Order: sequence, then C-alpha cells, then structure tokens
Amino acid sequence: MSKKLICLVSFVLVLDLTSNAFAQPADGQIQQTSVAPVIDGLEEDIWWGVLAYPIDQVVVGSATSIQNELDFSATWKALWDSTRIYFLVDVTDDILIFDSPGSGAWPNMHYDDSVEVHLDADNSKGTTYATDDFQYGFRWDDPDTIGTGGNSNTDTTGVEFVIVGKTNPKGYICEISIPWSTLGTTPGLGDFIGANVAVNDDDEGGDLEFQLTWLVTSGDQWMNPSLFPTMELITALARGKSWNPNPTDGSMHVDTWVNLSWSPGFYAVSHDVYFGDNFDDVNDGAAEAFVGNQVATFLVVGFPGFPFPDGLVPGTTYYWRIDEVNDTEPNSPWKGNVWSFSIPPKTAYAPDPADSAESEDLDVELSWTPGFGAKLHTVYLGDNFDDVKNAVGGLTQGVSTYTPSDPLKMAKTYYWRVDEFDAIDTYKGNVWSFTTQGAVGNPNPANGAVDVKQTSILTWSPSVFAASHQLYFGNDKGAVKNADTGSPEYKCTRDLGAESYDPGKLLWDTTYYWRVDEVDNANPDSPWVGNLWSFTTANFLVVDDFESYNDLDPGDAESNRIFNAWLDGYDDPTNGSLVGYDNPPFAEQTIVHGGSQSMPLFYDNSVGYSEATLTLTYPRDWTEKGVSILTIWFRGDSDNAAETLYVALNGSAVVNHDNPNAAQLTTWTEWTIDLQAFADQGVNLANVNTISLGLGNRKNPVAGGSGTMYFDDIRLYPPPPEPEPAP
Repeated sequence: MSKKLICLVSFVLVLDLTSNAFAQPADGQIQQTSVAPVIDGLEEDIWWGVLAYPIDQVVVGSATSIQNELDFSATWKALWDSTRIYFLVDVTDDILIFDSPGSGAWPNMHYDDSVEVHLDADNSKGTTYATDDFQYGFRWDDPDTIGTGGNSNTDTTGVEFVIVGKTNPKGYICEISIPWSTLGTTPGLGDFIGANVAVNDDDEGGDLEFQLTWLVTSGDQWMNPSLFPTMELITALARGKSWNPNPTDGSMHVDTWVNLSWSPGFYAVSHDVYFGDNFDDVNDGAAEAFVGNQVATFLVVGFPGFPFPDGLVPGTTYYWRIDEVNDTEPNSPWKGNVWSFSIPPKTAYAPDPADSAESEDLDVELSWTPGFGAKLHTVYLGDNFDDVKNAVGGLTQGVSTYTPSDPLKMAKTYYWRVDEFDAIDTYKGNVWSFTTQGAVGNPNPANGAVDVKQTSILTWSPSVFAASHQLYFGNDKGAVKNADTGSPEYKCTRDLGAESYDPGKLLWDTTYYWRVDEVDNANPDSPWVGNLWSFTTANFLVVDDFESYNDLDPGDAESNRIFNAWLDGYDDPTNGSLVGYDNPPFAEQTIVHGGSQSMPLFYDNSVGYSEATLTLTYPRDWTEKGVSILTIWFRGDSDNAAETLYVALNGSAVVNHDNPNAAQLTTWTEWTIDLQAFADQGVNLANVNTISLGLGNRKNPVAGGSGTMYFDDIRLYPPPPEPEPAP
C-alpha cells in the first residue's frame, strides 16, 4: 500500500418517495430551494448553509490504511424543488484516475474515480432492485457518460452532472440534477426518501480497495435499498445573509451601468448596501462605500440619478456587499459576502496564446477578447519588440482572430499587439509575446519568481537548433536585453548537456534578469536571441523551501530525493519518522504553503520520538544580515496524536512549540522562534550544521502516538524595524 491513495468515489443515493405508507423517523433532512443550483461543479451561494453529511463509515478495506481526511474523504449535500433533486458531493483525493474504460451500460464505473447514485423511487425498502429502482454512475474525466447498473432502470432522461477538479486540498466536486419525472414520482413537503452516500478508493488503478459510506456499515448497501438511511424533505433554509447575487460574483459585465439584485435573507426587513471600486472600503463598511439602507432587493448603479451617475469605468473591478437588517432580531445586521464584477477594458485582453507562452505551434492562430465597445481591430506582429510597440498604420479587421500571413520559424520569439477602435477612438494595446516550438525554455527560477534563494543555480531546457548556449545575466534589465558577447552581462557559453549557470551568491531583495541565446555557427540564422527572464531574490534567508527535490533515480547526477536530504528513521529503530512517500512524487505537491512542494513527515512515537534531520550547506551562518528569527510553516491533522512539536539545531539545542496540540492544527501555521533560544543553549549561530524537525520528547523519549505532518518554507528573518516614534 503506497502512502498516497487514488480515490474512486461512489456517491450512493437511494431515493425513496412515497405518501406516508413507509414514513419513519428521519436520519437526516434535505432542504427545499426556491432557486435551482447552476449545475457547474461549483459550490455557489445557493449551497451556503446547507448541511454537509460526512462519509466516514469504512465498509471495504482497512480504516488504518487511510492516512487522514486529506488523503481520502468526502461529504455530500442535497436540495430539492418541485421539478428536480440536486446533489453536491465534495471529494478530497490526492490522485485522480480514469484508466478503466469498459463497455456496456456500466463501463467499469466503480473501478475509477466516480460518483454513483442509487434511487428507489417508491420507498418500498425492498432488499433487491425493482423496476422503478435506478443506479447511475458519473466518472471523473468522462463528461459524456452516465452509467446505469445491470439491475437498473436505464432511463437517464434529463439527468445532468458536472465534475470539476479542485486544489488545496486536491480532489473534485460533483454536482448532479435528476428530474422527479424520470424517477416517476412527485415530491411533497414532509415526504421521506432513502439516501445513502458511499465513496470508493482505488490505490493504484484497477479494482476497488476502499469504500466509505454515510451511516451504513454494510458492504452490501449498494444493492440493498432497505439499508439506506431515511431523509425528510423539509422547507427552505432560513438564511440570515443575502445571497444569489446578480451579476454573479466574479463575472464580466459588458455595460457601463448595472441593475444589482440579490435574494434577501430570511429575516431581512431592509438592506444596507455598500458599493465601490475598493475591496477594503466595501469589506470594512467605509463611509465612502455606503450607498444607503433600502427595502428593495435591487439597485441601479452607473446611470444618471443613481450612484455613479457618470457611468461605470471600463477596465475597472467593482465590489458590493448587502447586509441584512432587522432591528427586532438580536443577530442583526447579518454582514454579507463581498461580491465583485468587472467592466471590460477598452483595450484588447485575454490573449491566446497567453503572454510569454512557450512551445507554440508554427501554425498558431492568434485570438483575443475585444475591448469594450470595439468595432475594428488592428494587429501588429513581428520578431522585434520595439518595432511592434511603435508600429502604426496597420490594416483593420472585424474579427478577433488572426492567422500570420508569413510562415513562422521554429525556436523564435514573436511579439504582437492589437489596437481596438470603437468608432470614435483607437486604444493602443499591450505588446504580448510567444515563442515557437524548439526554443530554449523552462527557466529555473521561473520567469517572474519571487523570494528566490540567494544561492540559486540557473537552469533551462535546450533548444532544438542549438549546438551551444550563450548566457547573459545582470540586474539591469535594458543591459541584459541588449547585451552581446562583448558586454559585461555576457557570462559564459554552455555546450549541450550543460544547461546550468551558477551566478554565485546573490544580493538580497534584488531583481535579476537573464537571457539564453541559442548558437549554431553552421546555421546562418544563428544566434537565436532568447526571451528576457527575471526573478527577485528573497529579503530573508531560505533554509529550505522544498522546491529543489525531485524524483530522479539515485544513479542520475541530478537526483535529489527529499528523503536523501532529510534523513529520517528508516534505518534507525529508535526513530519513528519517515520522510516522503513510497512512490513518486516523493514530496507533497498538493498540501503546500508556498511554491509547488512541501515535506510530508510520518511519525510513529511508539518507539519514543520521531525526527528528520537536514545537514546544511547554506545558510550555515545564522547571523548573516543580522537575522535573528527562524520561521517554520507546518500543518497537522485533527486525527494526529498530540505529540510535542520541536526543532533542534546541531543535534542538541531543542525548542518545543508552546502549543501541546500543534500536531493537530489543520491549517498552515507559522512558527516563529527567536534564535536567542538556541544561543542560550550553547549553539554558535555563525556555524549551524544541522536542523531537525521532530515530534515527541527528544531528551526523554516516551512511547506515544502517530500521525502525519507537513512542513514548508523554513526561513531566517532579520528583526522587524523599530516603529516610528510618535510625533
């Protein structure tokens, strides 16, 4: 069993509608809704406040093999109206798999990440399927297939579903809508239905390994409707807050005025309205953002005689908030969410390819979203930034796509600009760029990266034409951009297979620019000038950000596996720690604080304590630039044993976290430590050799419990500046 699990989700819902012949005490409730959810896989406001039922009964597999809720877990919600029943299942799963396509009505749906819905429309509570019973399946990454089980009614008329992936934590949301008419029944307030939810987990592809259900503890629940818990159809949720905004939150509104509207909270008598172009003003209820109190649930903005009478400004994002007011209620006012919408700019935007895109096809078609009110477009394209930036007099066109008239060349950077004309004025566009296939790419540090180590090694991937590469580097943007081999910014030439450069120790909090040109003296087009990349170094020292670790085989010269740097208790029976996962990726790539990786540490203190140790190369001088504070970001799990979290330097000086339950914190938490605490224990801060992260009593080990921790972004900071004296 690997430490990472592949989740196969089975969402089992048995619906059992009847008159009162089979009424019974309800195990749960499903709320009525006056507004149908949009089936888009997003948990919009309509789902706010709806009770989520946990899916936590293990009916297939061993509960001890599932590490924690971030590894594999799910919840489900439901709503109903007179025409349909709606379900939303939220699945947390670190790996999503669709690798078992089959044939027939049920093409191996339960072998992959999927959702199942089981329905018993007459609430007969039979032990086997009847003609009015249904089994539906919905699979991850398979948007066109609705499976129906072998014993099922195969009618899928009007059934809708969408599955959308999510991050942090990784997984997906499945939203489903099923017509009552397809189920052959008409719902009523106070009716009872049978509903159970199950999720399945497949560890490495193939067959089922785990199944969790809601309430039901039998592995036969999927084929036995009599086991499904009973749900009552109840009236609509009494919402305190406003909801259902129009325009929808985060949308683009193509006009300079808007009629805002919303659904009121259940208790609202009137509404406090806030509106403006500054998020903080609206969120904080600033006086300049307060429009007023009103009874109506709509407001015109951007029209003479109303707020913003001169109209809304293209290219601007607006924020609004509705607080619900009822002076007779002790909880009034109910502060609303801050919603937003944007007015498109007058200039062209959303280019495709995206700005600075790499490895584009030679037959690429350029497209963009027209600026607000644009009638005609003028496109400029070339291989020189300044020429494209300063170009005038181009031909206009009516469509927002453009196919280059001359063939594009491989491994070349092109620049393009789109000017928009709205029948009155012309709006000059930004200059975008893209690079065709075969060019130098994959810069590391990434282009635009911030908080980069002062000891970073620059690397890139080679081009298809190059026999070698010329590298230019410095902190003057213009100088690096225009440099040639006679310039001080020219640093070296690298042969193929040696795509790296060590710039030495870099300055703190400084932006650097670099360029890699492709060279082949046998080709008349050589050299091919590369893109200008940049990164900014950190204003702190990076002890470890966990970004440099990879999954390469130990025999590879570039191999840098996380557990070969952070030494754990793998070969030490007195140390209960294990770093990294059994199978690649060895570092955690979903539960991260910053960047794309963090360190998972599994602890088992039955042997007394657990710790992992990193031997330092840089930084070892923990007095550089006056640093005096160590910070460590960590995250635990509520199921973890409450073992003491500690950090140790040079194998001896130990500082414990002051929260004895730190290992059970479920959000990323910053631990700040004054370095004097180590100096007081005899550590020479100018010569720190090792840092250890551990759990337990390091000095007096005592048998304890187990769990999983995540660590990220270990840094050293100088002391904060002294506050300015009061005038």
